Amino acid sequence: MTATAFITHKDCWLHDMGAHHPECAERLSAINDRLIAAGLDMFLAFHDAPEATVEQLSRAHPKAHVEHLLANVPEHGIRHVDPDTAIGPGTMKAALRSAGAGILATDLVMTGGVENAFCAIRPPGHHAERAQAMGFCFFNNVAVAAHHAMAHHGLERVAIVDFDVHHGNGTEDIFKDDPRVLMASIFQHPFYPYSGTDNPAPNMVNVPVPAGTRGDAFRQVVTDIWMPALRKHKPQLIVISAGFDAHYEDDMGSLGLVEADYIWVTEQLRTIADECCEKRIVSLLEGGYSLSSLARSVVAHIKALADI
Repeated sequence: MTATAFITHKDCWLHDMGAHHPECAERLSAINDRLIAAGLDMFLAFHDAPEATVEQLSRAHPKAHVEHLLANVPEHGIRHVDPDTAIGPGTMKAALRSAGAGILATDLVMTGGVENAFCAIRPPGHHAERAQAMGFCFFNNVAVAAHHAMAHHGLERVAIVDFDVHHGNGTEDIFKDDPRVLMASIFQHPFYPYSGTDNPAPNMVNVPVPAGTRGDAFRQVVTDIWMPALRKHKPQLIVISAGFDAHYEDDMGSLGLVEADYIWVTEQLRTIADECCEKRIVSLLEGGYSLSSLARSVVAHIKALADI
C-alpha cells in the first residue's frame, strides 16, 4: 500500500485574484515541479479532488452563505469580498475542488486506502469564518474535512493543527466550544487577522509568538504545549492546516522556520497519529508565498508524512 496520497485538481489553477497577487496559481506549479525534481512522484498515490457538495460545505457554513458565494461568480473580471480577497470566473470551481480534496483525503485515510494524505489546493481556507469569506479564503477546507469525518465516518474526536504564520480565525470561529474538536495553533502576534488571544474557548490551544521567533522556540511550543494537549484529547484523526509562510524566506510574515522544522513537526504529529488514530493524518495546504521555500517545505513535509 502506498502510505501517502497526493490530492489536487487542475481547477485549482483557475482561481485568479489579479496580477501580482501573492496567492497565485504558480504556487501549485512550484510544488509540482519540486515534487518531480525530488523524485517523490513515484512514492505517492495521486488523486483528482472531487467537488464538495453544498450539503458537505453546509456542515461548516450556513447554507445561505454557501449558495450566495456560488451564485455571485462574475463572468469577467473580479469581485472583491475584502481588500485582498476576490472572486473571479474560476474561483468557485477551485474552491469546490479545494474543499472536496479534504473530503476525499478523509475518506481515503478512514477506509484504509492510505495512512495519510496531502492536499495541494488553492484557495486556502483557514481564515474563512462560518459566514464570512476573508483573508484569501472562501470555504474553510479543514473545517469541512473535520465535519465530514464526524458526520460521515462517525468520529467523536478530531484534532486540527495549524502552523501557518497567521491565526486560523475561521477554524476557531467554526469550532469554538465544540468539545469534539481540539485546535492547536501557533501564529505570529500581533499580526493579521489580529485574533486568537482574547479568551479563547477551552478547546482552542492558541500559542501566539512574536515576530522573529525561530525553530527552537517553535519546537518548544510543540513539545511542551501541543503534544500534551493532543495526547489528552486522543484524536481519531489529525487534520493539518499546513501553511508554510512562517518560513524565514517568506516575506508574508516575520517568523524564522526552515524545512527541518516542518520535517520535525510532521514527525511529532505522526507520533501522535501512531498512538491515537491508526496513523490517520489529512494535511491541507494553507499559506506559503515565496515559491522556492514553499515548494521545498511542502516536499519536506510530504517526505516526513510518507516516511521517505
